[in-house]
Amino acid sequence: MQDELRTIEEQALKEITGAASSQQLEEIRLKYFGKKGVVTQYSRTLGTLSPEERPLAGKLINNLRGRLEEALENRQQELESLEAAAKFERERLDVELPGRRPRRGHPHPLQLIIDEITMTFLGMGFSVAEGPEVELDFYNFEALNIPPEHPAREMHDSLYITDNMLLRTHTSPVQVRTMEKLYPNPVRIIVPGRVYRRDALDATHSPIFHQIEGLLVDKGVTFGDLKGVLTVFVRKFFGEDRQVRLRPSFFPFTEPSAEVDVSCVCRGEGCRICKNTGWIEILGAGSVHPKVLAMAKYDPEIYSGFAFGMGVERIAMLRYGISDIRQFYENDFRLLSQFH
Repeated sequence: MQDELRTIEEQALKEITGAASSQQLEEIRLKYFGKKGVVTQYSRTLGTLSPEERPLAGKLINNLRGRLEEALENRQQELESLEAAAKFERERLDVELPGRRPRRGHPHPLQLIIDEITMTFLGMGFSVAEGPEVELDFYNFEALNIPPEHPAREMHDSLYITDNMLLRTHTSPVQVRTMEKLYPNPVRIIVPGRVYRRDALDATHSPIFHQIEGLLVDKGVTFGDLKGVLTVFVRKFFGEDRQVRLRPSFFPFTEPSAEVDVSCVCRGEGCRICKNTGWIEILGAGSVHPKVLAMAKYDPEIYSGFAFGMGVERIAMLRYGISDIRQFYENDFRLLSQFH
């Protein structure tokens, strides 16, 4: 047994000295002192020896255990020291290096467009009005000359919550609410906000999008005033060399009504952006319908006004050359980080 234990000790010390990590050293510890370890098995054989052999064998095994445990402890301390030094080297911080600046947020491209349009009209004396996104059917349709049987309701595939309440399909209800609140004073507002329609999401449509509407009501307001305001807006927003064109159209809450085009950057030569027409449609507008004025208690024989509305996403797509409306909502930092 003495020779066997000496061989075991030599082998164990060689393995302990060669252990390269605390984990490897722990495996060696279990190999010799675990429940099925080599030294543990020798200790269990003491009961099979004769009373004369047992004291000497026990002493040899205990001496072996003591020397190996001491070797394990010493190697453990060495490895811990080496591992601590390696960790310190990996995590060493150069306090003289300049700090990393936190990544700063910035407005969404749609918000940039809303802010720019808003500032343009604020400079012309308009103020900003807001209203609820969950709207009554009366304000969303009837007060805007769109009664239940009106065919224009088919243009707004609406998202109803109850029989008389829905997610607003345009920001025009705020115009009616503001006229009710300000009557009989003049009204000069723009209304930026989110609107909802039952549209399938594709490259040019979204069930949630943004509009900016404008309303001016006072005595002696003419259609020429509308064209003048929109011309100022177009040239401030798109460039001083841009032209404005109004084409006859129909909206239930304005009469007469017009689609408003801006001249394309191709200067009429025709390109992909304007589909070779030289013009790009940007908004709808018109003189406020007398019935809408009367609904808000303004006498249409005394007061007149104009209204206009534009889709923010469409304006942003034209401004930034984006061909798919979905890119505004996908939170792709490669796109969004380009706008500051």
